[in-house]
Amino acid sequence: MKSEKVFITGCDHTNEWMMPWFVENYKKHNTAPLIFADFGVSDLNKIKSLHNFYALMNAQSNDEGKGWFKKPKVMCSSPSEKTVWLDTDCQVLTNIEDIFDLLEPNKLNMVEDKPWTARRGTNGPWYNSGVVGFIGQPMILKNWAEWVKNTTESGDQEVLYAKLDMMQKLTYINPLPNEYNWLRLQLENDNQDSWNKKIIHWTGHKGKLKIKEMMNV
Repeated sequence: MKSEKVFITGCDHTNEWMMPWFVENYKKHNTAPLIFADFGVSDLNKIKSLHNFYALMNAQSNDEGKGWFKKPKVMCSSPSEKTVWLDTDCQVLTNIEDIFDLLEPNKLNMVEDKPWTARRGTNGPWYNSGVVGFIGQPMILKNWAEWVKNTTESGDQEVLYAKLDMMQKLTYINPLPNEYNWLRLQLENDNQDSWNKKIIHWTGHKGKLKIKEMMNV
């Protein structure tokens, strides 16, 4: 039976060590179907043992290069009407299934990356690609999947920022509440916090050290 709403996450062998932590946090609070996209893990059976995934997606093509460049293509392959992508370094703190009610059609639904906007926002606001929601197959998602091919940008988020001017961002991106993607830099560098945050996104090397600390590894 096709699910109307799904979450998707995924990684390759370099980030698979976070999956037990990610799945544990997700399952503690949520029952919505979760899909795993295999960007090239070393042991898929080990990943499968963590959770009764709704589906497994083979995303090991080299066409898009590094793992994060594969994300838009994977999102385009979602079998659901409403989909939310979650990076594996996102710590799910509570039930987040109400995010599906906030999604707008024909848009990417994302949280503004406030630290990057403040530091690098010469072309309007940045939007963080760690949490991305969408309905159906919006054209902006399909365009994003094409743009990441053969790009010189350093990441999928950078591609989206470079391709959309300020007016296009207003047209094609629906800003989600900050609580759905609270960034490490907000907590540790900018002294911004919220009692209502639902996801903490432990970005960068320092974020991964924090995750290892939580995992006792």
